[in-house]
Amino acid sequence: MKKFNIRKVLDGLTAASSSAPAQPGTSRENDAVQETLQSEHFQLCKTVRHGFPHQPSSMAFDPVQKILAIGTQTGALRLFGRAGVECYCQHESGAAVIQLQFLVNEGALVSALADDSIHLWNLRQKIPAILHSLKFNRERITYCHLPFQSKWLYIGSERGNIHIVNVESFTLSGYVIMWNKAIELSTKTHPGPVVHISDNPMDEGKLLIGFECGVVVLWDLKCKKADYRYNYDEAIHSVAWHHEGKQFVCSHSDGTLTMWNVRVPAKPDKIITPHGKQPKDGKKPEPCKPILKVEYKTTRAGDPFMVLSGGLSYDTVGRRACLTVMHGKSTAVLEMDYPIVDFLTLCETPYPNDFQEPYAVVVLLEKDLVVIDLGQIGYPIFESPYPLSIHESPVTCCEYFADCPAELIPALYSVGSRQKRQGYSKKEWPVSGGNWGQGAQSYPEIIITGHADGSIKFWDASALMLQVLYKLKTAKVFERARGKEEKPSTDIVDEDPFAIQTLFWCPESRMLCVAGVSAHVIIYRFSKQEVTTEVIQLLEVRMQSDFNDVDSPDPGGEQTPTLPTSAASCSPQETEPPNQLPAGSNSSEGPRDNLPCLQVRSSPLKQSQGYQVELVIQLVWVSGEPPQQITSLAVNSSYSLVVFGNSNGLAVVDYLQKALLLNMAISELYSPSDPCLRQPRSPRKPRQPSGGLGDSNDGSNNSEDRCKSPTSGSTSPYNSDDDRKQNFIEKAKMSRKISSPTEQKPELDIKDNAFSRSRSSSVTSIDRESREAISSFYFCESFPRKSDILVTPCLLLGTTQGSVMMLALSLPPDGDQRQPVSFSSCGTLVRLKGGILTMALLDANGALLPSSFDPWFELNASDEDKEKGRRRRPASPLSSQEGQYSQFAVLCSEKQAKVVAMPSQTCVYKHNITETSFVLRADVVQMAGAYCIACFCANGHIMTLSLPSLRPLLDVNYLPLTDMRIARTFCFSNLGQALYLTSPTEIQRITYSQETCDNLQEMLSELFTPVETPEAPNRGFFKGLFGGGAQSLDREDLFGETTAGKASRSLAQHIPGPGSMEGMKGAASGVVGDLARARIALDERGQKLGELEERTAAMMASAESFSKHAHDMMLKYKDKKWYQL
Repeated sequence: MKKFNIRKVLDGLTAASSSAPAQPGTSRENDAVQETLQSEHFQLCKTVRHGFPHQPSSMAFDPVQKILAIGTQTGALRLFGRAGVECYCQHESGAAVIQLQFLVNEGALVSALADDSIHLWNLRQKIPAILHSLKFNRERITYCHLPFQSKWLYIGSERGNIHIVNVESFTLSGYVIMWNKAIELSTKTHPGPVVHISDNPMDEGKLLIGFECGVVVLWDLKCKKADYRYNYDEAIHSVAWHHEGKQFVCSHSDGTLTMWNVRVPAKPDKIITPHGKQPKDGKKPEPCKPILKVEYKTTRAGDPFMVLSGGLSYDTVGRRACLTVMHGKSTAVLEMDYPIVDFLTLCETPYPNDFQEPYAVVVLLEKDLVVIDLGQIGYPIFESPYPLSIHESPVTCCEYFADCPAELIPALYSVGSRQKRQGYSKKEWPVSGGNWGQGAQSYPEIIITGHADGSIKFWDASALMLQVLYKLKTAKVFERARGKEEKPSTDIVDEDPFAIQTLFWCPESRMLCVAGVSAHVIIYRFSKQEVTTEVIQLLEVRMQSDFNDVDSPDPGGEQTPTLPTSAASCSPQETEPPNQLPAGSNSSEGPRDNLPCLQVRSSPLKQSQGYQVELVIQLVWVSGEPPQQITSLAVNSSYSLVVFGNSNGLAVVDYLQKALLLNMAISELYSPSDPCLRQPRSPRKPRQPSGGLGDSNDGSNNSEDRCKSPTSGSTSPYNSDDDRKQNFIEKAKMSRKISSPTEQKPELDIKDNAFSRSRSSSVTSIDRESREAISSFYFCESFPRKSDILVTPCLLLGTTQGSVMMLALSLPPDGDQRQPVSFSSCGTLVRLKGGILTMALLDANGALLPSSFDPWFELNASDEDKEKGRRRRPASPLSSQEGQYSQFAVLCSEKQAKVVAMPSQTCVYKHNITETSFVLRADVVQMAGAYCIACFCANGHIMTLSLPSLRPLLDVNYLPLTDMRIARTFCFSNLGQALYLTSPTEIQRITYSQETCDNLQEMLSELFTPVETPEAPNRGFFKGLFGGGAQSLDREDLFGETTAGKASRSLAQHIPGPGSMEGMKGAASGVVGDLARARIALDERGQKLGELEERTAAMMASAESFSKHAHDMMLKYKDKKWYQL
């Protein structure tokens, strides 16, 4: 989790140019609000990643620490422990992880990548780091094996050679097993890559090597020769030992298993075809699909387990992937929902030379993780505590709510707990390592995801964890087509007609409103009581464009005029029975008219506790033209109103009275003298493509490719790089805003004036100008007109062309529901560059004025409580306290932000956010007790602006837009939190809060916990006496530099990692580093002792020489007189 250095902006330096007051002479207003947010409050960093690892490729398990590691094809590494303990790491190269090996109970992990590099990860720190790397230059890595409690890693290569690496120093040994030495000298062909390496459980000096061609070699490490060679005609995929070391089993490409006796290499002891049909005439069974992996695990009290993947008969066409568990005479075939990537059998002991006692199988699928209980009849699966079901259906929209009401999570959990499946294993989840972080974040957080199948999921995201709370299926409201032939011709999407397009949730009132791609809106209330709805309340709305459709087919009849703006003349749309088509709806001769896209179910709907349908609103076909998709949505529980808009206009519905109050075209919102009014032009409306939610903008209808980058696999009609970039930017705009059907082909607009930007066009559009659509709503209490001195309920609305308009709401007196709410248009408030993204209202002190709401009440309570809850609250008649600057309207578009004083409607602050790019998401958020605007731009910049002065506080180039998914799902929340979908299966959470970044180490979970390694199995008296137990091997003596010599320097390059001793400058970095330092210290001490010993020996030799010479001298002159000397 990399922290980003922030390019902090000194307060006040840039305000003079980019955030200066929009008009001269407004210094009094500028100084009125004391702002507390400074750039020191902001810093950007990643926090945690949730969800299933995208495109998994390998897996490993530490049986002592109980930690599971999963590697992916993009070089990512995900580590899982107990519920809430998970970690994300990334290899810089991005190459696929082909194999993982734990240093069991040592807090370290070895990863082998497809770019022929191996890496040593230190897991003893909260954010794992690479200690060492080794990059092979001349060999392709195919298999790795690290024996239990060994520091020597065996690496098999594509050439058939085996190299040995010291994992402490990450240096190559000079000991190499060459392929031509391992196989028979008479063999004329190369044996192929090494597909398996393992040492004999009972003799560490014997290494079993499997070659792809079908040859298996038992290599004697001490004698450096092959003891036995086992030949079979079919290619080998995997090998597994019996724990006694006398037998092993191989899986082959023809669906067979061969059992071999170690001392009988001539032929297999037994050949098994688990899924082959046995012919009656005794002939060889028909070949089956390859058995990709087999594991052989023994039990003390019964028959051994043999677990394998693949091997099905070729006549099982279309059958799902299976895992086969063979135990004694029984064979269980367990079907999986997705193809199997890898599996591991979890055993009670980490020692390979003891009875294994398997208790579970971890199965890694392409899009799921399944753990099977081997100890119960029927092999039930464990209930996963991880949030791995984010992608159960592709995510189409996402919202994030931090610091929401505390009672929400318990309420959602209580109704969601009843939705859990039954039949899970009764045992606890076996991956139980690690400890939770001691985080300071105590506020509740909720994430809501909308999906392509119409489902909505509520997630508890508190304390950097993620747990599903409740799931709502909106598709239950509609009738489902049983086959393609029954598919209604009124559909405007070819696939996923129930997909969630946008949603609005009020945490205080618990009102939920969702809009789908089939131009439908559903309003939900929260209830703790079950109800059965006999007839679903339906309201059909006819939103007709005011454009002159010169290219449209002649409807052959009189068109219905748009409803006038006056509420008195806005008669509610008559509700049609759901099982009855409207009159004059469709005929073989005429165009479709008054037809909804989906059929609301006619049978009673049993609604369990949780969110229950209050009203369904459907837009209908108009004179052969399909309804335009909904681009914006808002709900207000105080007024019982829901408002939604698209490229045709907006509609306001009273969901209590089930009545349509307002249906206006966009042009009617402008006053006739409004300078922002545009003359409408209408291109032909093409049929909506599949999905319509950004993922399908690349033209792919395949659910597998629904979340791919739009630039992958597609040819661009543009020649230059700038054109391609602009094309991608336009697509990103559509993905973020969920554009109307007329915006399907992005085109380049060379005009660049104050109110022009690149626009999309339809296939037949001549002027290449997109239609204006509603992009944002905001209920508030403000001053609709400059002359007002009292605040009244209002509705702010923004358009894709940058106009911000206001509607004044006139509520009935004393909450009388018999009179409808009336509306009056107040014209354009202000104009901005680019489409409006967010709007908010601040008081005179700069505090946010939230939309009014009624607190939640039980819908199915007594009549008295119900009436009390339903009574409308009249607007509070607050007057302007500080002259004409008593409120500030905050408006943010794709290009700029403005702050407008109310009721004078003068722009007091303006800031141009970007000139060359555009803003994808903007939100007004609370931060350190104050408010600011948080923006995410398509060029990857994340920015924050103070309020109300719009001073730049943060600007970080974080994430360049490379995928529509990011554009569609990025969202900010309060207290410095944000998230986005980094892959189709994973949510990445980030923070832009300095305080959270400072406390991140404490908040993150710990992967490594001190655990005693289990005792080695007892050899027994007789085995110890007669030498029948496991034979150990001094690998240091065999592979060390003294005996084996140095390896070739050109074979591999050692790269110190950022977490190695060199990088950490002696900091404590886990047991591997400690062992390496201890080894170096011991070597230095031994070297000094050796030097001392050599000096002592030299002194002794010198003394002996002196003594000898002295003795010789004494003998020479012993008998001589003094005068003879």
